[in-house]
Amino acid sequence: MSLVRPDKQDIRAAFEASADRYDEVAVLQREVASRLLERLELLKMVPQTILDLGSGTGHCSEALARRYPRARVVALDLAESMLHHTRRRFSYWARLRNRHGFVAGDAERLPFADNSFDMLFSNLTVQWCMDLEQTFAEFHRVLKPGGVLFFTTLGPDTLKELRASWAAVDERVHVNTFLDLHDVGDAMLRGRLAEPVMDMEQITLTYRDSMTLMRDLKALGAHNVNPGRNQGLTGPRKVQAVLAAYEQFRRADGLLPATYEVLTGHAWRAEADTAPQPATRGEATFSIEQLRGEK
Repeated sequence: MSLVRPDKQDIRAAFEASADRYDEVAVLQREVASRLLERLELLKMVPQTILDLGSGTGHCSEALARRYPRARVVALDLAESMLHHTRRRFSYWARLRNRHGFVAGDAERLPFADNSFDMLFSNLTVQWCMDLEQTFAEFHRVLKPGGVLFFTTLGPDTLKELRASWAAVDERVHVNTFLDLHDVGDAMLRGRLAEPVMDMEQITLTYRDSMTLMRDLKALGAHNVNPGRNQGLTGPRKVQAVLAAYEQFRRADGLLPATYEVLTGHAWRAEADTAPQPATRGEATFSIEQLRGEK
């Protein structure tokens, strides 16, 4: 895993700035969240404590609270401004009755005691973590024995059209880079998570023009935060060159594609922590005994 990871302060600042407009443009995030939430239908275990890692504005936190009405849901996000929006999704009485929590914190250094949660749920957050092995080790630490992790992240083909368009203009890093399925699976194993499984799918959003795509990325807080990026303003001539280069991808229906490689994973914290066996593969596979809640 040789990627240069973005600076965490830059990530926090980007998402702090994007919170108020995030829900207007988070089309991909909601679609991926919906697919991840559907996977919980196969899970027979009923969690009592759930941590929503990288909760953003709380879309998944709210959905998890509805699915598991007796559970305590804790929303954690790096950006405090995101948590303000999450709190608004829960009434005062819901927060009081179920003891829901809202915590500003880093997924790589979780501010929770060992063995705190039955379930960890994370939608499109892991890609912003700088040390995946450390991240998954933290997930293992705060999971209770027998607890489960469900998450999504982004793979290296994400925004490949935009990356190619920038590459035609200059050699700087303009698009965030992400790890592939096998690297993420290996990091789960090194983090001591049991029975890790990964699968991948591509989701394509379409735009009438590529400038709208770049504006949406900025509004999401997902614009370029990699080291090596141009710290100054990009000149209009260069932007126009990128927009022209993007035209090579225009489809027969007149729309421009933006491809996202979405990786989905799940794993367990074993009842007894033994060395996990690799189970990374190209499709989602579930342990029937665990899904049924059998011991």
